[in-house]
Amino acid sequence: MPDTSNKIIFKKYPNRRLYDTEKSAYVTLTEVADSVKQGRWVEVTDVDSGEDVTAFTLTQIVMEEAKKKNALLPVPLLHLLIRYGETVLSDFFGKYLEKMIKSYLTYKNVADEQFTKWLEMGTAITGGAQPPFSTENPLQSFFKQFFGSPKPGNETGSKDNPEE
Repeated sequence: MPDTSNKIIFKKYPNRRLYDTEKSAYVTLTEVADSVKQGRWVEVTDVDSGEDVTAFTLTQIVMEEAKKKNALLPVPLLHLLIRYGETVLSDFFGKYLEKMIKSYLTYKNVADEQFTKWLEMGTAITGGAQPPFSTENPLQSFFKQFFGSPKPGNETGSKDNPEE
C-alpha cells in the first residue's frame, strides 16, 4: 500500500474543472500530474455523486501524455485490452503490473548507482590512484573474492610466467 500521508484531495466539478482543496484553487490536469511526479498521492472525488474518480482522472492524464507522443502502449496490447477487458487484464494490472514497475525502478536505480561507482573507480584507476575497496560493500567484496587480490611481486605478470 502506498504512503498516503502526503495526500492531496481534488474535487471534480461537472464542468470538468478540478479543485485543489489544499491550495483552495482550481488546477489543470498538468498540475495534478506535477503533484504525482513530486511524489504526492492524489485522490479525486466527484462533487455531485461523491464517487472516487481518481482512476479515471489519472487515466485521463496518461492518455493526454500518450496523445502528445502519439503512442502509449503497443497496438497488439491495446487489442488485448479491448478483447479481454475486465476479465483477464484487470487482474494482471491490479496485481502484477504495479509490482513489476516498482521492481524495475528499484533495479534500475541500483544498477545506475553501481555503474556510477564503477565509472568513478575507473577514473581513479586511470588517474593513478588505487580504488578504495572496502569490505563493507558486498559487491566489492564479491569482486575481490572472485578475481582475487594480486600476489606480491606478481602485479604485472601472469601466474605461469613471472618474467612477462
